[in-house]
Formats: sequence, C-alpha cells, structure tokens
Amino acid sequence: MRKKSVVAPDWWDYTTLEDDLLADVAKLTEKDLQQLSREGFQVVYYETLEDFYLAEALEYIEAWMQSTPDNPVGVCGPIGPTEQLPLVARLVNTLGINLGQKEAHFWGMDEWVLDGKAVDATHPLSFEKADRELCFDRIENKLKINEANLHFPTGDLDAYNNPYDSVRCAVMQGGQGDVKHWAFNDPFKREGAYADAPPSPEEFRKLGTRVVDLHPITLMQNARTSGGGKVNEVPTQALTVGPVQTWKSDKVSIWQAGTHDNPFGMRLTAFMIGKKIADSAVPMSLLADHPNVQFNYYRPAIGSCEVEMH
Repeated sequence: MRKKSVVAPDWWDYTTLEDDLLADVAKLTEKDLQQLSREGFQVVYYETLEDFYLAEALEYIEAWMQSTPDNPVGVCGPIGPTEQLPLVARLVNTLGINLGQKEAHFWGMDEWVLDGKAVDATHPLSFEKADRELCFDRIENKLKINEANLHFPTGDLDAYNNPYDSVRCAVMQGGQGDVKHWAFNDPFKREGAYADAPPSPEEFRKLGTRVVDLHPITLMQNARTSGGGKVNEVPTQALTVGPVQTWKSDKVSIWQAGTHDNPFGMRLTAFMIGKKIADSAVPMSLLADHPNVQFNYYRPAIGSCEVEMH
C-alpha cells in the first residue's frame, strides 16, 4: 500500500513516493542536476531571464522557419510561462516571416472547462484569449498565421487532434506546475481502480486530449499565479493535450524560471526523467520514455532545498 498524499489524501501526487527517493532529490546540487542529462534528455541552464525567454521564443521561430505549404510545421505552446509570447510576435514582425504563406501551425495546450464546456475567449482566464492578446494579435496583418492553422482544444476535439497527424509538431513547449504536470496532465484521484495504485505509465500514455479533473495543488497554484488568490473562482476542470499528442511531437521543451514550481519540484522531475523512473503520480516523469526532452532552467532560480525560516 502506497502512502497517502500529505496534501490531498483523495488524490495521487509526488508526496506518495518513497521517502528515500524524495530525500535523494532534495540533496541534488546544480551540478548534479545538469549531470542528469543523457541521450534523449538534456538539461540546459540560462544565466539571465532575457536569455531564457528569448531562447524560448526562438523555438517558435526555428520551428516555423522550417514550415512550407508542402510540409507544414507547427508548435504546441503553453500559457505558463507567457513572457515569451510578445517576443515571438516581435521576432516574426522584425524578421518578416510570413506565417500564412508558410502554412505554419500552432496548437494551444489547454483550456479551462466550466459546466462541461470549454470557456470561450471572452473569459478573463481563457488561455486562447491570452495567446491571441500576447502573441497572435500583435503580428502584422500581412504576416499573420492563417486562422485555420490556429488550433485550440475548445470544441471539436477531432479538429484539434487531427492536425498532429498531418502537420509535424516540431516542439511542444510547457512549464511545470506545482503538481509536476505538463499542460493539465494532472495525477488521478485515488478512487476506484486507482485506490491502491495510480495508473501505470503505459495506461497513462494512452490518454489523448480530454477533460480532466484538476488536482487541488493545481487549483491553488492557478489562483496564486493568475487569479489573485481567489481559488473559489478557478475552474476545477480543464481540457488538455494528452500524452498521445505529446508523443507525436518531435521534441518536448520544458521551461522553468522558478515561478511555477519550487526548487524541490524542479529537481524531482529531472531526476526521475534522467534516471528513467516513470510514475503517473508524477506525470512529468512519464517523459522519461519520450525520445527528445529538454529541461530549460533559469539557473539562479534553482536555489536549494535547505530549510530556511522567514
């Protein structure tokens, strides 16, 4: 019988892992973290936030530059972090990249769900709204991406999923949440078939784009980062891109500036991926089986896991 979560006893999460593993993770130094790199998994450090977010923005540009009408290429991008999005628009405008002519594509990673339906772009927390306002609305009209090539998981999920089979997704970007998810691939509730153990990695990886129940840790985090602390106003469900679509992406690139997770969390998933320890109570760890994963850190944010009273 695995431990109960110390945060949400009715859910799976990283606190249900063995204490020895958690203790080893807390001891990792910056050097140890970087040495977790192996074939298929790279740990990269950036010394300034300017360099960090520019490098993140350039992943969009590098992907879209490869796109042609005969061989379209796209990017799947997050809301969290968002600082790269205005930089993407500025780079497109400055370099004069005609995204429409190139048939470039973009997938949004996820969207909130209320009353069983995805919120529309008028909702103040809408991720589509953020993508458009921070990036796509800022691109000059003559260079804009074709509207049909913007894919958000808000209505017909086949319309969202099918382009992954006809368009090469060069990179799926993401952040890492406090619950150790990418997109909203949260751990499961501890109930029914999963009362004693979380889904196996193989079972979890079969999940596609879907509506998910959000872990209490995720609700608290989004209230803190986006909702002014009003957790009662954060939706408890979301639509999210699934592992199936993730494994159709050439590369998974995770960006950690220290604002969406803490020093322990930023070590834990790198350790599990580097050592190929996959456990769906830590969804990010399933990326241990993806052939091309890169963790990008703002190095000064890595910090330490030492106890420090404030």
